[in-house]
Amino acid sequence: MNKHVSDFGQHLRAWRQRRRLSQLDLACDAGISTRHLSFMETGRARPSREMILRLSDYLDVPLRQRNLMLTAGGFAPVFPERSLDDPTLEPARKAVELVLEGYHPFPALAVDRHWNLVRANRKVTVMLEGVAPHLLEPPCNVLRLSLHPDGLAPRIANLAQWRKHILHRLRHQIDSSADADLVALHDELAAYPAPETGTDGDGDGFPDDMIDYVVPLRIRGGDGRILSLFSTVTMFGTPVDVTLSEIAIEAFLPADAATAGILRHETPDT
Repeated sequence: MNKHVSDFGQHLRAWRQRRRLSQLDLACDAGISTRHLSFMETGRARPSREMILRLSDYLDVPLRQRNLMLTAGGFAPVFPERSLDDPTLEPARKAVELVLEGYHPFPALAVDRHWNLVRANRKVTVMLEGVAPHLLEPPCNVLRLSLHPDGLAPRIANLAQWRKHILHRLRHQIDSSADADLVALHDELAAYPAPETGTDGDGDGFPDDMIDYVVPLRIRGGDGRILSLFSTVTMFGTPVDVTLSEIAIEAFLPADAATAGILRHETPDT
C-alpha cells in the first residue's frame, strides 16, 4: 500500500469521526460515493489534490491541518504560513491593530491558536495589576495569565464561574482542532487550585449552553472597585494564510454602566 495514501486515509477517517459524521453523511455532502470514500480511508484509492481540499472543506478542517492532509496525500502544502511581522502581511497587521485600537477605551487583545498574546491595545494594562512578571514574559499565554494563582485568579470575583467558562471553551477548541498543545494547556489549567464551591457566586449552576457566550469576568481593582466585563471574539472571515486563520481578537466590553464609566474616565495614556 502506498504510504501517502495510507497516511491520508488515517487523517480523513480521524477528521470525519471528530466531526461525528458517518461515511454516508460525508459522501453525500461531498457528492461522491460511499464506496469511493471508504476506499480513500482504507488506502485503496488515491485522492487527487482537489479531492483532499474538497473533503477538508466539508469537514471544516483548520488550514494548518489541511496542509498536513495534503502532505499526507503526497502533495505540497497550499496555504502559506508567515509571521504576522512578515512585510507581506502588513495590511493584515494594520487591520489587527486598527481593530484593537477601535475598542479603546475598552481592553482588547489578539492571540494565536494557543492563546499566546500577539498584540494588545493600551487598555489591557488595567487588567494586569498585581500579575507576577514571569507570566508576562513572551510567550505570554492569556489563559494561563487568567487562571494562574500568580496571575489574575486572586482578583477574579467570580473565579469558579470564569474557570468553568475557560476550560469549557478550551475543550471545545480541542474538539475542533485536535491540537496536542491545547490538550497540555487544558490539563495545566485544570490542575490549578479551584475555588471552593459557593464562595464567589460560584456559577456551577450556569447553563452549559450559554457558557460560551455571556459569562462575565468580574475583576477586583486595588481600590476595591469591580470591573464587570464580557468578552467577544472576532476571527478573520476568509483567511488564506495559516497565521491569519489562527488569530483571534478578544475584546472585553463593559457589562454594566459603572464599569463603562470607570474605563472611559481613566486617563488616555493608561
